[in-house]
Amino acid sequence: MDKILNEFTGTVRRAVDDYNMIEDGDTVAVGLSGGKDSTVLLLALNHLRRFYPKKFSLEAVSVNLGFEDMDFEPVAQLCREIGVPYTCLKTDIKEIVFDVRKEGNPCSLCAKMRKGALNDYIREKGIKKLALGHHFDDAVETFMMSLLLEGRLNCFRPVTYLDRSGVTQIRPLIYAGEQKIANVGEKLEIPIVRNTCPMDKTSKRAEFKAMLKNMSADYPDMKSKIFGAMQRLPLPGWEPNENWRLAKAKK
Repeated sequence: MDKILNEFTGTVRRAVDDYNMIEDGDTVAVGLSGGKDSTVLLLALNHLRRFYPKKFSLEAVSVNLGFEDMDFEPVAQLCREIGVPYTCLKTDIKEIVFDVRKEGNPCSLCAKMRKGALNDYIREKGIKKLALGHHFDDAVETFMMSLLLEGRLNCFRPVTYLDRSGVTQIRPLIYAGEQKIANVGEKLEIPIVRNTCPMDKTSKRAEFKAMLKNMSADYPDMKSKIFGAMQRLPLPGWEPNENWRLAKAKK
């Protein structure tokens, strides 16, 4: 496992350093959905903390939305194997979104409620950092969705402080592409929690993912150029720290 994780963890460390995501003494809660992204993130952060100069600890938290046949035991077992405390929060989000409110566009409300449950839990535990599994492709897709659907230049930030809860969200995978994450997950044979939500892979994001994939066939470096533009504009919160600029100047 260590050999597979070494190079990938270097990509994660670069993001952590460029955006000062982790401070000495932090406890970082990982939002563990059970998908490949958050599971690989957990393993990479667990690997990173062995040699990172700023000492930090980890916890893993899953949100059980209430869908049938979603078994979180495999990721719970993984956390036991690597020595990371794990909690699975049982919620009634599925019932509220689908059965009570019968939302026509359920993904937005579900995401808000899921993040709210995570933030409430870690705040009660006194944890101030929450690591999320958004990656390079997620960032580009979000930027393009905002541009084409809303007419705005906008995207989630690598580091986001939520003043209401006092929680800081960090996204250490922003330099890692989705395929690279999938390759690492396959090599590590990570457990995956099957998503039984009926809206999985049917959202507007799925449409943009397919569109960008098709465009990349003609313009292979398109996503990298979009991502670079986000840093150079820069979008609010997307300008890396001084070390990043110095490294670029040396090249």
